[in-house]
Amino acid sequence: MAYYENISLEKGMYSVPGKSFSQVLEELDSSENYRGTPMEGLDAYQRQLKRFAIKVSGPESGTVESFFMSSQSAALFPEYVARAVKQGMDSANRVTDLVATVTKIDALDYRSITAEPETEGDDGSLTVVAEGAALPTTKIHTSASLVKLQKHGRMLVSTYEALRFQKLDLLTVTLRQIGAYIAGAQVKDAVDVLMNGEDGKSGLTFKKGTPNYADFVGLWAAMAPYELNTVAAGTGAMQKLLQVAEFKDAQAGMNFQGTGRLCTPLGAKLVHVPGMAADKIVVLDKGCALEMVQSGDVTMDCDKLIDRQLERAGISVISGFARIFKEAAAGLDCGTGEG
Repeated sequence: MAYYENISLEKGMYSVPGKSFSQVLEELDSSENYRGTPMEGLDAYQRQLKRFAIKVSGPESGTVESFFMSSQSAALFPEYVARAVKQGMDSANRVTDLVATVTKIDALDYRSITAEPETEGDDGSLTVVAEGAALPTTKIHTSASLVKLQKHGRMLVSTYEALRFQKLDLLTVTLRQIGAYIAGAQVKDAVDVLMNGEDGKSGLTFKKGTPNYADFVGLWAAMAPYELNTVAAGTGAMQKLLQVAEFKDAQAGMNFQGTGRLCTPLGAKLVHVPGMAADKIVVLDKGCALEMVQSGDVTMDCDKLIDRQLERAGISVISGFARIFKEAAAGLDCGTGEG
């Protein structure tokens, strides 16, 4: 009998500090042991699905009830829910287009770091240093304010009786959509920190604009030495952006019509952020502007899911954002009014 078939599964595997259910499983049943076997390519969780003949997708997808044929197989259900939610988050994830790095923590408090020239008036550029003279100094210190972490999630309200005969691939669609909602909320949080600062008071100063090509050239020049490589805009501003003449040339039109990928006259990536202020556009250097902080992973009421008490079982993610280099972002206000 294969080793993975001898592992005892129980709900306590979800509460190991600092480790996910999949990580606990992988420690008990390392995928390295399956190289060159028919099981190669499956992770420890997928081997457990195979052990209990649970198929979560495809034309032969099982039902929700297939997880609850035994107490051990029931322990796999919360991880199925978490993975489906993550799939939805990944498919709709635009946060990766905005952040330079992701920091994962196992706490609810976090302070980022700030780097700035120690001498007043130093713009960070590298000038010639005379022999024996002191090198200009960049000071790295802990930020004075905590990163504000936001909790986003949904409550599953159903009964086991209502779901037990439903196909798993159909339930996966619903769970993925929950993940997409969470990902959308995270993008909005990221842009809000860029626009208003971590404290809501020290955000960008928005320049008035149409927008037009000259506005982008002005922002590009103002951001130097940072690179303008990402543009975030809400639906209203996005519609105005797509009317810029440079979007209508043959090459840009061919790229959009052929691939569905939007581009900008300066080659920056365009990120549509529904819910963002209709008249605001944020440009940034994706590699320098923003840090994402995640507290844990997808959180669920695992006990309820395992015990088939699906009524009001919560699914949530806790995350926040902090600016790294404040000068690596700029804003354009394309509302009415004089600049």
